[in-house]
Formats: sequence, C-alpha cells, structure tokens
Amino acid sequence: MVNEVDLKGVFVLWGTPHSLYTGKARSCLIKKGLSFVERCPSHTDYKARVRPAVGMVTFPVLQTPQGQFIQDSTDIVTYLDALDSSTSLTSMTPSTPLQTVVARLIDGFGLEGMLQTAMHYRWSYRDEQELFLQTEFGRGLYAGADREARRAAGRKVMDFFSSSLPALGIHTQTAPLIEAAYEELLEVLDVHFQNYPYVMGYRVSIADLGLIAPMYAHLGRDPYPSALMKKRAPNVARWVERMQLPNTPDGEFPTYDAEWLADDAIPATLEPLLALIFKDWGPQLHADLASYAQWLTLHPDKQVGDLININDSRMVHPTLGMVNYVWRGVEVQRASAVHGLWLLQKAQGAARGMSFEAEKKLSELFKRTLGQEVMNLSLPRAIDRRNNVLVLK
Repeated sequence: MVNEVDLKGVFVLWGTPHSLYTGKARSCLIKKGLSFVERCPSHTDYKARVRPAVGMVTFPVLQTPQGQFIQDSTDIVTYLDALDSSTSLTSMTPSTPLQTVVARLIDGFGLEGMLQTAMHYRWSYRDEQELFLQTEFGRGLYAGADREARRAAGRKVMDFFSSSLPALGIHTQTAPLIEAAYEELLEVLDVHFQNYPYVMGYRVSIADLGLIAPMYAHLGRDPYPSALMKKRAPNVARWVERMQLPNTPDGEFPTYDAEWLADDAIPATLEPLLALIFKDWGPQLHADLASYAQWLTLHPDKQVGDLININDSRMVHPTLGMVNYVWRGVEVQRASAVHGLWLLQKAQGAARGMSFEAEKKLSELFKRTLGQEVMNLSLPRAIDRRNNVLVLK
C-alpha cells in the first residue's frame, strides 16, 4: 500500500472508475506494471493543483513522479510507452508496420467510434441503473462518508451528461441500430477472444487500450450493458477482466509467449472486426472530414497552432457543428468529432513509408475488409495536439 507521504515516488492517475477515457490510462499503467495510485476529482488536490495545471476540468490526468501533469488518455499512453522504448518487450505499440496501422485504427475506433454505443447503453437505460450511476458519478464529486450526500452529488450532474444523447445522434430511430451494431461487434470479438488473449494476438497493445475505454467503464461496469456482455459474449467479458490484471500467466492460454505475431501477421479473426469498423465508423468519419474542410474554407486565415473548435473554448473533444449522414439506412444528425479525425490521422501516419511488400499486404487487407475508402480519406490540414487541445499543424 502506498501512503500519502510516498506519492512523490509513484504515478497518480486522476480520474474515476466510470470514466471512459480513464479506463484506457488505467489499463496501460496496470499492464506496464507501474506503481500508481488513483485519485478522484473529489480529492482536494484536484481543484488546487491538477485543474490549474491542465487549464480545464477534465480527466484522466496523469501526474508523474517528477510532478508533470499529462492530460488525454492517448497522450498518457504515448508518454508511458516512451519511458521504456529501449525495452521493446514492454512496448504497447507493435514494431512492424501492418500491426501498427491496425492497432492504431482499432484504438481510434474504441475511443471515438464506440462513444455513441457507450453513451446509449449508459443513458438510454438510465432507469434500470439509476442508483448505480448516482453512486458512481457521486464518487468523483463527494469524498465524505454520507451515502445519500454522494448520491445527491451524482444526481446533480447526471442530467447534464444524459442530455448529450441528441448531440451523439442517439434517438428512437437510431437506438435499435446502435444495439444491433453492438451485438454484431460482441459476436466477432467473442470469436476472437476464444482464440487470443488480446486484440493483436498474444501481447497487449494500444488496440486493447482503445477498446477497453468503452468496454470497461460503460459497457463492462454499468449494470445493464454488463449483463448483456456476459450473456452474449462471455469471452469479451473475460478479456475486460484480463485488462484489469497485471501480466500474470492466464490459465486459459498457458503456453503462449507474450510476443507480437511473426511476420507482421494480423489474426484472421480480426478481419470481421475491421470490416465492422469501416462499416460503422466510416460514415461518421466522412461527415466529420467534410465538416472540417468546410470550417477551414470559412476560416482561411487560420494559422499553425490555432485552436480547432466552433468557438474559442478550450475543449478536449471539440466540435465544428452538426453533421448529417446515412448510417445503416437511417439519417443521423450529430455533433462533428474532430478527435476522431486526429485518431484516424495517427493510423494513416503509421502507414506512410512502408516497404512495397508491406503496402501490398495492407492494401489487400483493406480490400478484403472494405476499408480502402476510409483509409484514403485526406485531411486538408493536419491536426496536432498541444497544451491539451487540438490545433492546426
């Protein structure tokens, strides 16, 4: 157990159990075997030290042993991965080109492409899990012993978060399709995790970290979707458990070596997952790109480092207004998501500079999974992340 006086020697993860993005950072710390403690925003140090350091109310935030504050789950993972870059066995990023592109794509899908699913199952089924949500939201806001006070603190903010459903395109027409898409996803993942302990095979990667964000906090903990996962996809539920455990031997896979698959191979069981990613995230990415291009046209004087947002507000996940697109035969209207474009850009960047042979293999993979059009999307201006916000590069 780490005492308060010893915190200077360990990482501090500021976040909450019910936070989607905190789940990614937490699993990274666990799987890397790093010593850390977790603190909720209800802790007095959050308001006094963390919020001023990052410039906004948000989490997760990683406080390093040296006193540095790092915000955003992707930046946190990038930082932690770089700590031991000389020790390839502990890297979360594959060392070969095909595996890197696929891992980054799945990471992005988990963080942005599954946000609608995560929020639907949390808030469309609010009545079935009201007390749990009150307690979980209150946990991040109230640190005292009064149980009713904690629940009351949770109730104060829950209406704000549940009111975000329209901005995510969640309504009576899309809800059945969101659930059908999610159940298809559970099915392909259940088959995959029957064969492998992790997304890319036998070694945990950034692909696992991206998927665990929605799969743990929302879909694996909230009562209604948690029960659904265990009923429909028990292998997925077991993977969610595995992502909260250190890299100890797993009795289900006793003989594997925790290494990347040889010859830059992609598990065949991942191809159905990639097909679903392109099918279900692709329409949103097309719409987000069109919105971004239009915003740039309307603001031709924007310079390198300028904030990307519909206004001058500093937001971790900015929007450039509402977008419309057809998804699974239904028209969706939702707020654009610049964050998704930034994540797609990372996957596309990993594909640059490949050898001819690797490029051919990647092209064949995307042809089989109908992903060429999505991967060929071209951002009119590159996106960067500086000082905790997305800016023009």
